[in-house]
Amino acid sequence: MKKIILSILIVALGMQNCKKVNENVYDKYPADQFYGDAKGADVALANVYSQVSGNWGTGYAGADNCWYDLNSMSSDEQVIPHRNTGDWQLDFAQLYQRQWIPSSTMVGNTWTWLYKSVYTANLAVDQLQKANADASKIAEAKVLRAFFYYLLIDDYGSVPFYTDNNITVDKIPQTSRVEVYNFIVKELTANVELLSEAKGGVYYGRFNKWAGYALLAKVYLNAEVYTGTPHWTECLAACAKVTQGGYTLHPGAANAASPLGNQYYELFGDKCPDDETILAIFATENIVSRNIYALRSVNGPNGVAMFGFSGWNGTIVPRPFYDRYADNDIRKKQFLVGAQPGGVTYSLDVTSLDNPGAGPAEGIRNVKFYPVPPQDGSGESNDFPIYRYADILLMQAECNIRLGNSGAAKPLIDQVRQRAGLAALAASPALDDVYNERGFELNWEGHRRQDMIRFNKFLLAHDFAPAVPAFRLLFPIPTSALDANPALKQNAGY
Repeated sequence: MKKIILSILIVALGMQNCKKVNENVYDKYPADQFYGDAKGADVALANVYSQVSGNWGTGYAGADNCWYDLNSMSSDEQVIPHRNTGDWQLDFAQLYQRQWIPSSTMVGNTWTWLYKSVYTANLAVDQLQKANADASKIAEAKVLRAFFYYLLIDDYGSVPFYTDNNITVDKIPQTSRVEVYNFIVKELTANVELLSEAKGGVYYGRFNKWAGYALLAKVYLNAEVYTGTPHWTECLAACAKVTQGGYTLHPGAANAASPLGNQYYELFGDKCPDDETILAIFATENIVSRNIYALRSVNGPNGVAMFGFSGWNGTIVPRPFYDRYADNDIRKKQFLVGAQPGGVTYSLDVTSLDNPGAGPAEGIRNVKFYPVPPQDGSGESNDFPIYRYADILLMQAECNIRLGNSGAAKPLIDQVRQRAGLAALAASPALDDVYNERGFELNWEGHRRQDMIRFNKFLLAHDFAPAVPAFRLLFPIPTSALDANPALKQNAGY
């Protein structure tokens, strides 16, 4: 083989001294042809979707130190305490205690990831439009870009906004939250109908029409937070579109084959069932993405006994959050309390989050994403649900109550409750019933901070978190971003 390669090099060098002749190139063809082809268009989109998958410091969910941790640990549903053994950085406890600052690691990581994602989406839109690609593929790239901008305004408010990559960072204008919101809505309403209606197969983990409407519903659900004007009716209409996709709640029946005892937990396993899952992140450890959440939660010996790998002894569930669950709720099976395999006994209470920190066995653990293979000590292969039908039902219930129609909300909430083994509500629900049910059903799936803000709970004291002023409803613009673009104005309070 080496002789063959050497001969090729000699011939190539000799040709440099020959007269130049016209030649046809058969191994390349113009970008407009490549991205205009169905496979080429999918390559452009794959580059964007690869940004969603989680790895350390990047991605929506599955790994650590990025969007998921920033939005989950600033809520009341989970936290990683500093351990009195010296384990775990203080960043997580500081998030829970609302002590983040512009230089906080996850504030910066999330910003950097989202703007890298916007850049990649802009590039895909440009490539596909220049190639006159199929309209559904162009629409998919635009919906992905809207998804990233939605996450940006949700976390940071008024943000740098651009749709053309031919601009330097210091020239990108900071655009108001309302203006970016209007762009997101315009992009989604113009493009969602163009998306494929296919479910599963090559569209598993991609924005099809139903996932597009789920995103639009989320944007409308939080419109009052973003703009001051509610859009409950529009949210209901978008949810109604999602229901046309034929989604149902996955069964919650007992299942002896499940480590947690119910079919319900198949929703968080190797592949998210497409009867309920609308959009998911595909994960296969050491190949694409990963899911660390159960492994990160349990103690070392407990992890070895259950999963075959040492746990990281990190994330705990604050007791007030755990205590809200009824004992007969099948969703309570995800929590580990008391004596566990491996000789570990988890306490209900944590004495300290940061100084001197929690003891090694303090705190309730969560194995909602009970590890599936392939797995090792750095993660497991559970897929992660971004949107699922239970969320849509609870969104519909919330909008109906806010519009004064609590009677219509009751059967929607009851479906979710009864799947969990609980009785139907005794009376028409109030907003707190929706808020509580969203916490029970969607915990550790990345929705809690947003819910707490929308229901006016976020600024209140809870557990180790003090009451905080209103500026904490937004994260600060990172120091690194202010350094790169001096024209940016920091969010008030920071």
